[in-house]
Amino acid sequence: MDITHFYKEKGEGDFLILLHGNDENCDYFEHQIDEFAKSYHVYAVDTRGHGKTPRGEAPFTIRQFADDLLHFMDEHQIGKAHVLGFSDGGNIAMIFAMQHPERLGKLILNGANLDTKGVKLWTQLPIEIGYRVAQFLPGTDDLTRRHVEMLGLMVNDPNIKPEELEAIHAKTLVIAGTKDMIRESHTRLIAQSIPNSQLVFIEGDHFIARDNPDEFNRAVLDFLGA
Repeated sequence: MDITHFYKEKGEGDFLILLHGNDENCDYFEHQIDEFAKSYHVYAVDTRGHGKTPRGEAPFTIRQFADDLLHFMDEHQIGKAHVLGFSDGGNIAMIFAMQHPERLGKLILNGANLDTKGVKLWTQLPIEIGYRVAQFLPGTDDLTRRHVEMLGLMVNDPNIKPEELEAIHAKTLVIAGTKDMIRESHTRLIAQSIPNSQLVFIEGDHFIARDNPDEFNRAVLDFLGA
């Protein structure tokens, strides 16, 4: 383990870990932390190279981030936790759920995707172009490298096959916005491929936890409490 994660912690009860999306930090969950902490022991974590968590030397991939989550739980003596992942955080959570089922309580996947085909073309195409162009820009400053790595996460990861999701045994909530940048058919495919899952769509775009927090929080807490 070559990094120490920054995190926000609040509440008591069963552990609930919140994982933000690409190029974000734990502040994304500003409308969730206090509300969820009324019933759960919440950790909102900055993933590797995001927010106040250092980049370190390990690979900058979704699977590495899943390994990082395991180390974080070991470091904080969290034997088992519910995990809520948004966007890339959802992709991390999917990998973690397949690799470490014994460490997972319930799973919430918000706006996750299996591969680039799951993202609507108008969103993915500029990312692909930006990634290709950025790789050939002159200069090797930290800002340029970081930009390339962030885009790379959305181009090269997570590459999960639908049949792999059969390895997820946790009760799972798949949740997305009605106008999400993830294709509705793709979100439905994820839910259909996880054996013990339920699917909820909430009015809004990709950022429903931020923009429609009351409805989002209610759906998550109803699922966790069921």
